[in-house]
Amino acid sequence: MTASVVATKPAASRKQQFTLFELFVFAVVLMLLIVALIGPFIAPESIYRSDIVNSLLPPSSEHWLGTDDQGRDVFWRLVAGAQPTLLSAFLVVTLYSIIGVAVATIAASGPRWLDEGLMRITDIGLALPGMIVALGFASAMGPSLRSAIIAMAITGWPITARLLRGIMRQTMEQPFVAGAQVLGVSRFRLMVKHVLPNSLDVLIVKWASDIGATVLVLASLSFIGVGAQPPSAEWGATIAAARGYVSSAWWTVIMPGAAVAVTSIAFGLLGDIIQVRRDPSLRGK
Repeated sequence: MTASVVATKPAASRKQQFTLFELFVFAVVLMLLIVALIGPFIAPESIYRSDIVNSLLPPSSEHWLGTDDQGRDVFWRLVAGAQPTLLSAFLVVTLYSIIGVAVATIAASGPRWLDEGLMRITDIGLALPGMIVALGFASAMGPSLRSAIIAMAITGWPITARLLRGIMRQTMEQPFVAGAQVLGVSRFRLMVKHVLPNSLDVLIVKWASDIGATVLVLASLSFIGVGAQPPSAEWGATIAAARGYVSSAWWTVIMPGAAVAVTSIAFGLLGDIIQVRRDPSLRGK
């Protein structure tokens, strides 16, 4: 009787509870998403108009984060800029994830010569410095946020393709795949209906982590002039427009820089949390 009690009791206690740190990360990410969704609708139209009389005012009760060189409220510029910043990052990661999934699926399900050819192309993409290549593509297409998104989508897929192709190959060795092959399921249908869905969990982890890194790269492209252009409130463009006032009006640079840093770190931590949740053996490492 004692043994049966011991055997059944841990079922509820083994259930993992969210830590305060994890809840804090979730709250930050949720807040960022909410601000990105409603920011442009609640921000005043004055954030796009110049008001030189009130330029470079320090943080106060009237302007919580001060004003920039054009007299525009920095706080509301950050609120409005959350949408183009985060939406662009989501779009970039989604686009290159789709390309990477397509390449990995074709490579893993096709004949060996096709697999080898696609993986050699992928290796070439991995060997090239992604930031430099993205900078070249964005410059060639003309400075804009759209150019930066396309450039990053073109250069970001090889990592996803290589990672997912390896996982799909491992999944192909599982017993349920052999059973489906015995039943006469075609190789392509097997990949799309069975192997791919069982390989996407690691892609979800990567997708969450990549959002933060992409925000940082997009801000960098805007900062050097090939991404979003003024008067856009995108955070990288905001930092670029204020870089001449670091010493005299620090809030115009520090505040959008902090927004980029917090967003990048929050989504990176979210990816780590998801990874630990899907693989509890990583907890505590």
